[in-house]
Amino acid sequence: MDDPRACRRLIGHDAAWQEFLAVIRSGRLHHAWLLTGPEGIGKTTMAFMMARVLLGAEDHDSAVGRRVTAGTHADLLVVARGMDDRRHRQRREIVGDDVRPISAFLRRTAAEGGWRVVIVDGAEYMNRTAANAILKILEEPPERAILILTCSVPGRLLPTIRSRCRVLGLSPLDDAAMRTVFAGRTGGPDAGSLATILPQARGAPGRALALLDGEGDVLAGLVARVMEGEGGEAAGYDIAEQVTKRENGFSVFFDLLCNAISEKTRALACNPGPARMSDLRPARLALLWQEMVRLRAETEQFNLDKQQAVLTALARVSET
Repeated sequence: MDDPRACRRLIGHDAAWQEFLAVIRSGRLHHAWLLTGPEGIGKTTMAFMMARVLLGAEDHDSAVGRRVTAGTHADLLVVARGMDDRRHRQRREIVGDDVRPISAFLRRTAAEGGWRVVIVDGAEYMNRTAANAILKILEEPPERAILILTCSVPGRLLPTIRSRCRVLGLSPLDDAAMRTVFAGRTGGPDAGSLATILPQARGAPGRALALLDGEGDVLAGLVARVMEGEGGEAAGYDIAEQVTKRENGFSVFFDLLCNAISEKTRALACNPGPARMSDLRPARLALLWQEMVRLRAETEQFNLDKQQAVLTALARVSET
């Protein structure tokens, strides 16, 4: 996958892109945009492509285009979750210090005489302080300035932020578009590997890449074993070891497990079989899904023992 900052082509989101271009042509450009859609769908890529249009940097090989790619364009500011230096990983929140440079950036005149563009990538991760700072900017938008927020879970944003943004929703890609994304890429997945992970990717190229990097086909097989009820202490430890020894294995495994539980819940709810007042399995599976989401989040947030978390998950699945 290309770096979103350097990506030259937006695949599968023609309707949203044409809507943005139509607004540009109308001359009534909204001061704030909210790009929504599942994680890994291409929101960040579209945000940078929007910025290129506004900054006259559509030609990647031009001087201004190269500055956007290199992250040195004076009129483009990108805000995202910072790094936790102690844990050597991305923080779980966008905090006040992350968004503080925006005010100074917007107070000055555009260095290149055009628009000033701020991209807030992953706006759902803003804590209260950061969200209030963004809201204040949206309430009093500066001239010739555009804010572009990407968000996978719009419900986590303040309603007052959502109401001040023009929303562009990005939908999952179909299988043909997904194959186009990966076609011809050096070191890209072979047809067999791609076919294996496409059902789990749910139309999100970023998710497909995470599955491929985390040996998603292997982990999908482990999830299938779990859902089929393969139990026993020895099997559990074998599965936990295989999950945790892989880079990103923990997050990919839980992602796949939650997806499998969700699919099974929907299947049982749609095809319940003979009516039985005591059959509460779909409801129990829905609660199990919530428990798995919480277990993963707490394990990652507090740096808990991942192998033990996997074993806990296997035990809970077997009980449901």
